[in-house]
Amino acid sequence: MTAFVAIIHAGLAAAWVGGMAYSLFVVQPKLKRYFGPDAAGRESLTTVIASGNRWKVVGLIAVIALSGLGLLLLDDFAYWWIHAVKGLLLLMATGIFWYVSWKHWPARVFATATEVPALQRRLIVLATTMLGLAALAFALGVLATHL
Repeated sequence: MTAFVAIIHAGLAAAWVGGMAYSLFVVQPKLKRYFGPDAAGRESLTTVIASGNRWKVVGLIAVIALSGLGLLLLDDFAYWWIHAVKGLLLLMATGIFWYVSWKHWPARVFATATEVPALQRRLIVLATTMLGLAALAFALGVLATHL
């Protein structure tokens, strides 16, 4: 049972980290190159790509959190502090995701053309921070299995 929960937990965490990294370091730069000076076209496609993903990510985060809690309960509580730090990092990344989903994106969708560049820069900072937090939590999980 522990192995099954660990596979779910690590697999979904890897998918989340990988998806964020792919979007940030592959998709976004390619969109910027493809659209060049056509900022409105880039913004339209970015909105289409992001549309409908909010609840999928909420579900992903929920399963990561619940499976992590399940692993903690199945474990012998060795190195519990690592799991506590992982939980805190996940909570922080979730907070950023909440802000981006329910505050940043609505502001971006209704932004004027002059406001969009600043919002795009802010999203890069937020996404990079969220990726760093999730990746660090993932790395701590790997570390915990090797101690």
